[in-house]
Amino acid sequence: MADLNQLAELIKQESVFINQLETDISKVIVGQKKMVERVLMGLLTGGHVLLEGLPGLAKTLAVKTLADLIDLKFKRLQFTPDLLPSDLTGTMVFNPKSGEFFPKKGPIFANIVLADEINRAPAKVQSALLECMAEKQVTIGDETYKLEEPFIVLATQNPIEQEGTYRLPEAQMDRFMFKVLIPYPNRAEELKILETQASSKETSLRPIAGASQILKARSLCNEIYLDAKVKEYIIEIVFATREPKAKKNLSDIERYIQIGASPRATLSLARASRAKAFMEGRSFVTPDDVKAVAPDVLRHRILLSFEAEAQEVNSQQVITKILSALPTP
Repeated sequence: MADLNQLAELIKQESVFINQLETDISKVIVGQKKMVERVLMGLLTGGHVLLEGLPGLAKTLAVKTLADLIDLKFKRLQFTPDLLPSDLTGTMVFNPKSGEFFPKKGPIFANIVLADEINRAPAKVQSALLECMAEKQVTIGDETYKLEEPFIVLATQNPIEQEGTYRLPEAQMDRFMFKVLIPYPNRAEELKILETQASSKETSLRPIAGASQILKARSLCNEIYLDAKVKEYIIEIVFATREPKAKKNLSDIERYIQIGASPRATLSLARASRAKAFMEGRSFVTPDDVKAVAPDVLRHRILLSFEAEAQEVNSQQVITKILSALPTP
């Protein structure tokens, strides 16, 4: 327990910049607390985040604000149907003076990459991004280049537009640690937006953290204690998406699930739960941490059946049913 107490003290010291990031982001972004939390968790774990919401809900602004507050290389790439893989990764360029080709690196060679409207890019571009996200490396010509840590992809997409969009394949969706659904602000938040952002005056922001702080925080996140009972709870949740009929009180949702969550979901639940504990200054994970992050970790990893679509059952309802049915340790 002494070690956990020491770790808790270290976490409290090293998480100060995370609290400051939340405070400064809130000066620009009104509400959207969960979105900000999940983006910061992605930063703490190296997990990629997909933000889905209607236009005007501050998805892009949140990422740009975070980039302004962190002393890291940031690149924004607007995904369009005519985008080429080389526009993302880079290409080989001929030098007429030397008579040789040399690599011209693309915008993916950054620490924070904003893939804006990611579902507007065709399959070839999405495949190129897949290697970057999964293996954190880029192949240009015959050479493979490692991406510099920390590296995180923050992507946005609009849930209602279908014309001129390309549905993200399951393999790529699985690479995102979180899929966060961005809701409309409530009336009080909308009023605050009107009062604070109706003028053209911009909020001045200065970097308050750098790569070394983020990597140190990641290292501490990995040391946060995960009890055997909590590990078993994570396994129970994931297996409930694959074999719901094994649980008597979940047999009614079996017909709604075509494919359950992958082992990557298990790892993401553990990492995200540790990040949640870190942000709250704790050296151990609780079942409530797992419950809090589970919907955003699982919603894009469960492939629903045709019957679920016919009955208008969504993945959020399935996950809620699983979490309420399984006993909490």
